[in-house]
Amino acid sequence: MQFVNSLLQYACIKALQSPDEMVVSFDFVLIYYLPLNTQPTACTMKPGYLNFRYSLIYKLISLWLIPITGFATHQRAGEITYRHISGLTYEATIITYTFAPSSADRCELIINWGDGESDVLVRTNGPPGTTPANIYCLHVGELISSDIRYNVYVGTHTYAAPSTYTIWLEDPNRNLGIQNIPNSVDVPLYIDSKLVVNPFLGGNSSPQLLLPPIDNGCVGVPYLHNAGAYDPDGDSLSYKLVVCRGANGNNIPGYKFPNEVEPSDPGTFTINSQTGDIVWDSPPRQGEYNFAFIIEEWRNGIRIGYVTRDMQVNILACNNHPPILSVTTDTCVVAGDTLRLKVSATDQDNDRITLTAEGGPLLLPVSPAQWQQPEDSVGRVSAVMQWAAVCAHVRKQPYQMYFKAMDDGSPVKLFDLKTVNITVIAPRVENPAVSPLGNTMVLSWDQPACMDAAGYKIYRRTGSGSFEPAACQTGLPPETGYALIATTNTINNSVFIDDNNGFGLVRGVQYCYRIVTWYEDGSESIASEEVCASLKKDLPVITNVDILSTSENTGEIKIVWSKPTELDSIQTPGPFIYRLLRSAGLSYTSPVEIATFTSLDDTTYVDEGLNTRTSAYTYALELINNTPGNVFSVGFTPPASSVFLTASPTDRQVNLYVQADVPWLNKAYVFYRKNELTGLFDSIGTSITPNYSDTGLINDKEYCYRARTIGTYGTPGYIDPILNNSQELCSRPIDNVPPCPVTLVVEVECDIRELFFRWNDLSQGCAPDVKRNYLYQMGNPHRLIESFPANIFNYMYKPAQTIAGCFFMAAEDEQGNIDTTSYTSVCTSIDDCPRYRLPNVFTPNNDNFNDYLVPFPGYTSVERIDLQIFNRWGVVVFQTVDPEIRWDGKDKNTNKPCPDGVYFYTCDVFEVIGSYETPDDKIVSKRSLTGSIHLLR
Repeated sequence: MQFVNSLLQYACIKALQSPDEMVVSFDFVLIYYLPLNTQPTACTMKPGYLNFRYSLIYKLISLWLIPITGFATHQRAGEITYRHISGLTYEATIITYTFAPSSADRCELIINWGDGESDVLVRTNGPPGTTPANIYCLHVGELISSDIRYNVYVGTHTYAAPSTYTIWLEDPNRNLGIQNIPNSVDVPLYIDSKLVVNPFLGGNSSPQLLLPPIDNGCVGVPYLHNAGAYDPDGDSLSYKLVVCRGANGNNIPGYKFPNEVEPSDPGTFTINSQTGDIVWDSPPRQGEYNFAFIIEEWRNGIRIGYVTRDMQVNILACNNHPPILSVTTDTCVVAGDTLRLKVSATDQDNDRITLTAEGGPLLLPVSPAQWQQPEDSVGRVSAVMQWAAVCAHVRKQPYQMYFKAMDDGSPVKLFDLKTVNITVIAPRVENPAVSPLGNTMVLSWDQPACMDAAGYKIYRRTGSGSFEPAACQTGLPPETGYALIATTNTINNSVFIDDNNGFGLVRGVQYCYRIVTWYEDGSESIASEEVCASLKKDLPVITNVDILSTSENTGEIKIVWSKPTELDSIQTPGPFIYRLLRSAGLSYTSPVEIATFTSLDDTTYVDEGLNTRTSAYTYALELINNTPGNVFSVGFTPPASSVFLTASPTDRQVNLYVQADVPWLNKAYVFYRKNELTGLFDSIGTSITPNYSDTGLINDKEYCYRARTIGTYGTPGYIDPILNNSQELCSRPIDNVPPCPVTLVVEVECDIRELFFRWNDLSQGCAPDVKRNYLYQMGNPHRLIESFPANIFNYMYKPAQTIAGCFFMAAEDEQGNIDTTSYTSVCTSIDDCPRYRLPNVFTPNNDNFNDYLVPFPGYTSVERIDLQIFNRWGVVVFQTVDPEIRWDGKDKNTNKPCPDGVYFYTCDVFEVIGSYETPDDKIVSKRSLTGSIHLLR
């Protein structure tokens, strides 16, 4: 009865501290047995507080009377998902699949939020009742088979600040006899999910996993699984296998992937990184196997989180054959249309087939897809999924549907699974039109059916093209010859004037246009039909700006143009004057007149005395009507620049880049290198892009280059092809490439609170000239921890404040090249070691064994604690801020030994969960512990 009264007193103390909290959590190691004839008694609190009845404590004690062996044969699978509520508040859901008859059934689970805080989550699914251990629960989960219980635990948490958090759960134990986990009954289930709280990326909810993780398979028959991941935010998902983890989140020692258990017949066990389909091609041995994989979320190329699923498959010996599903695996639907997707399945054993469907389209709040569940059928079954897609469904990432056909074969029900990607695309812009106006083109079109687009993209090319969008093809690929000339940020304005950025369009050239709508997530509509028009050729057109010689002061450029052929003799009777204007550089700014011509047949000019080695030049022509008494400017041609070649030397390589701002389309580039023997320039390569890399060179040796552009106006009546040469350019390759990133591995040595780093030897691979390696702790800026000679490959590091941090290593070569921006980092957290906790018994009897109350060893990163220990009457008998505690069992008020019995404590633990190794920037989190200590002498 003394223990019972002490336990009751502890409940009273907790209620005094938190009178609004009705649930008290205990985590004792000692197991006490309550006599069956013990009668419940009442515990009266101080006036003004709640009364607790002993029956509540009696129920709590019943949890501790479960035999230790009752915690075996339990956890089969699990995952943690989360949902953004608002601000920094998130809701997490733990889902587990457990062995239904186990007495270790959990009414509650402890979730760790990744910021040092944890909560007890109550199971939320199933009716009220008692567990196999005769414990009453408000919810007992749901039986999905005679042996498997499905459990859901939900809780919310508000984080203090944006950061990256690992939400995790560790729960004993897995079931007995898992083939690829040694001594599996003693190995905990550890699952986690990564959450990135970043206001610049917006709120994020994790993928929801729609297909359960409990499957059966047959020896020799391919096994399939897919989690059925649906991301409500439309983020991109990727998948990869990982090693199952156990105690403290560490990889399970001796773990093997399922196909590695039978070394004589390994087969393959793979996951499709894009669809998430897991295939074990031919299981060779009966038994239960566990495997794990993560589903990563990506937004704007940044990983914003992941979910881990740890699951089990039971392989049995059977003669059954799985059904075969037939369905189109990739398709699309235009918003406003209806997709009808036929799904069928057959079974060669003529078993009865159940055909089911899961997926994001069925969960949408607006116009969800419709799936009429077909009746089970013998040998063959079919159904149609129908989806009336609307504008709200348009997005860049496809939606996934998961179809599953399961037979009723014996002894194992087998299935086939197919993943279907459905992309909802925006309809094309209708009724585009174009008309010339002066030296511009005026485009117009109908406003689109989907008005939630962000704006329009306008594309142009010279001359008509033959492109026609393929099924499901959106936007305009570069190979069509169309160039993006404008992007609008509104959907309401459906008129655009193309004035070639203020320079006017080329007269006599046919211009063709297409319009595309674009969305914030990067998706685009189908391209509109092509529309074309030409301006009247009543101005000259420049066709060549060709460098004849390269020099710093005697360079020469030849300018060629085509004369106007459609002059209006009434409005512009002539005679005429050409004015040739030049501007230094690739942009047409501050032009000066360099020549005039009085005949329309003058169409060439050589510009001399130029610095063509280091500068480009841009030209334009003005046509002047020189009628006596009526002199006026008819107009200017669009400017055209010379071809300017630049080089970027690097290790045994020179990268060449061509720049030219011209009104025609340069569709190819030829690159030349000077031959040392002949002095001539030999062609070394052709590219459809304005860049080329000349490789296999000798460092510090001079190489000289030229480039030629091949262009066209795409319209009859002009020279075609248009050829123009660049200046000559010389460059020397140089080793300015830093070594490749170092592969860094870290192991946490919890007992001595140090980090053991290991890294690979780059000199054996990508960087034979490594001089030193530098170990950094990530920060802003990064902090150098230590540097090492090239022959050192490990380092033991003792952090000053916390083991938590992210680290990377960069290598420096003999030329001093080092890159601290491209690296692969490794991170540690305080969860890598046992968290700070207290034992529940000590014996201060001066026998030099367990004489002091001290925490369990191996903890790290504790800055201080605030510990108070109470006796059964709620009086504080000991308190300290020292994490090592070292209570000798004496009452602080009397300095006399405290009597044997149960004492209760509250302990606030202040842990450094992040630091840059300076006192001012450490991140401290408070974690509260409560429990009891049994003092024995």
